[in-house]
Amino acid sequence: METDDVLDGGAPAADTAARVREVIAAAGVSQREFARRVVLDPSKLSRSLSGTRRFTVAELARIADEGRVDAGWLLGTRPREEDPAPTVGIEGGRPLQIVRETVRLIAEHGFHAVRVADIARACATSSAAIHYHFPGRAELLEAAVRWCMDEDTSHRAARLAGADDAAAELRQLLALQTPRTEQQRRQWAVWLDLWAEAARSTAVGRLHSEYYRQWRKTVADVVRRGVGQGVFRAGVDPQAAALTLTALIDGLATHVLSVSGPSAARAADAMHAALTTHVTHTILTP
Repeated sequence: METDDVLDGGAPAADTAARVREVIAAAGVSQREFARRVVLDPSKLSRSLSGTRRFTVAELARIADEGRVDAGWLLGTRPREEDPAPTVGIEGGRPLQIVRETVRLIAEHGFHAVRVADIARACATSSAAIHYHFPGRAELLEAAVRWCMDEDTSHRAARLAGADDAAAELRQLLALQTPRTEQQRRQWAVWLDLWAEAARSTAVGRLHSEYYRQWRKTVADVVRRGVGQGVFRAGVDPQAAALTLTALIDGLATHVLSVSGPSAARAADAMHAALTTHVTHTILTP
C-alpha cells in the first residue's frame, strides 16, 4: 500500500528528488533500470522525480541501499558523509535480496504461509529490517510480483534477440513457458499463487493485468511479424492468436505443476508437444 506522508520535517520534495537524481546518475544506469533495481514502478519513480508524487520512506530506504548513501541525506535530515562507512556487499542490494527470498519462499510454501519472520531468517536479518524496506505484506507482495514480471520480461527479450525469424521466436517463447527446470517450475508456482491473490487484491490485480497485457502483446507482435515474413498464415489474427495461445500455455502449465517426479517431465513434454501441434495447425504456414 502506497503512503505519501514521507517528507514531513525533512527537505522539500524537490530537494529529495534532486538527490535521488544524483544517486541514479552515479549508478550509471537508465532510470528504468534503476527502478527495477529498487523494485519500484518506473512510472512512480518518474512522477516522484518530476514532483507530481512524493517518495515514500520505504522507497527512499531502497534507493539509499542501492546507491550506498545515507537515507537521512536523501530526506534532508542529515548532511552527506564524505566517507560513508562501508556496507556489507549483497548481490543486487538488500531490497532485491529480500524480494528474491520472498519469491523463493512463496514458490515453496505459498504466499499466505510465508511470514515476515521467515523472510528475515532467509535473509539473515531482522523483521524490522524487512519492514524498513517494505512496510507491509501488501507492498512486499507487490514488489515480488513486479520482480517476477521484470525477470520474465528480460528472459524473453534475451531469448528472442537471437532468433532468426518470427517462427524461431515463437519456438523460443514456447520453450521458455514450458516448466521443465526447477527455476521454471518455481516461477510458475509463484504465478499460480499470485493469480489467486490478484483476484482478491486490487493492487496486485492491476499489476497482473498489466503483465498479461504486455505478455499477450509480445506474442501478438511475434505473430504479426511472422505474417509479414511469410512464415505464418496470411489470415491469422495476431490478437486472437495471442489470446488463444497464452490461454493454452496457462492451462497446460497448471497441469504440469500438479504432478512431480518423472510424471512432471512427461507432462512437460506433453505440454510442449500440444503447443507445437497447435501452432503448426493454426499459425505456421503449411
